[in-house]
Amino acid sequence: MNSSKRILVTPLNWGLGHATRCIPLIKALLDHGHRPYIASDGVALALLKKEFPDLPAFELPSYKISYAEKGRNFKIKMIWDSPKVLKAIAKEKKAVKRLVKEHGLEGIISDNRLGAYYKKVPCVFITHQLNVLSGNTTWMSSKAHQKIIKKFDACWVPDVKDKPNLTGKLGHLKKSKLNIVYLGPLSRFEKKELPITNDLMVLLSGPEPQRTLLEEKLLDELQGFEGNILFVKGKIEDEQVQEEIKTSKGNILHYNFMKSDELENALNQSAKVLCRSGYTTVMDLAKLEKKAFFIPTPGQYEQEYLAKRMQKQRLVPFSTQEDFKQSDLSKINDFAGLAQFESVVDFSSLFAIFSPAEAFSKVKENSEPTSTSLST
Repeated sequence: MNSSKRILVTPLNWGLGHATRCIPLIKALLDHGHRPYIASDGVALALLKKEFPDLPAFELPSYKISYAEKGRNFKIKMIWDSPKVLKAIAKEKKAVKRLVKEHGLEGIISDNRLGAYYKKVPCVFITHQLNVLSGNTTWMSSKAHQKIIKKFDACWVPDVKDKPNLTGKLGHLKKSKLNIVYLGPLSRFEKKELPITNDLMVLLSGPEPQRTLLEEKLLDELQGFEGNILFVKGKIEDEQVQEEIKTSKGNILHYNFMKSDELENALNQSAKVLCRSGYTTVMDLAKLEKKAFFIPTPGQYEQEYLAKRMQKQRLVPFSTQEDFKQSDLSKINDFAGLAQFESVVDFSSLFAIFSPAEAFSKVKENSEPTSTSLST
């Protein structure tokens, strides 16, 4: 019997993180003889189409998520937008059902797309947020998220189960009836010993308008930086554009975007990284064992929590977007930087969920890649 399965991979279009952490999963599906199909919208879909131009790709209804311009308005805007999101999820369910039927799909991997499941095929949900932080409504947002996760056959968490770990309370529950499998951190990158050519790499992503607001602030703030800066804006466009600007004490090389192989080399060739504290970025920097500085997206509780946690552990310093000054970068030298987990993902066992029932029954819950190198 042919063990090759047609698997739909559907990342949420919220910044680039959900799409980029699906890249190693899509490659693993291909390596194990499966046939991945891609479905998303916006920049997430555009990125994966650039990475995998030969794979079938489909557009799903957009959640039309954007950030408030002022961080303190983040929660109220999310509540305001919720009817729009619920409508998109309903459309998404219908679109996914149609794709499954039209293309004979045999499984779904949804990275935080809440409506990307269909009860007649095995469905997996990927998230690092078993608890969804939302200030004084965290209990409610977490329960609502867990209720959605229950609709899926398994929940894959890209972290390790035990301490030390990267997600803290985001990715760990004291008690749960969910079928949770810990993958270990997922990164599309590999650490390479390359000569350092960039004193600082700025790596941006995330929904508008906050991505642009940070870009404008950093371009102004870093004019006096002593050394070479590689500045990747995270704007996925048809053509790659680069521009070099001489500053008083060095130069800034701008790219609108880079594909994975270029980014991998650029990060490996950078002494320090200035970026958001999105979880996918945290996983990438840990894999590459980088020293970094975080500026969390204003009002996004998850990024603020991760940034505060990393600073408390003396791994990575951070600043708010409003208060950031170029001089803050000197703090990097006083922090340890991130270190990678020595974990191996058993993709054969993971992908058994898409095989007949007897193979599915062999999938062990709570697989536990362990770490030896990151301190609590």
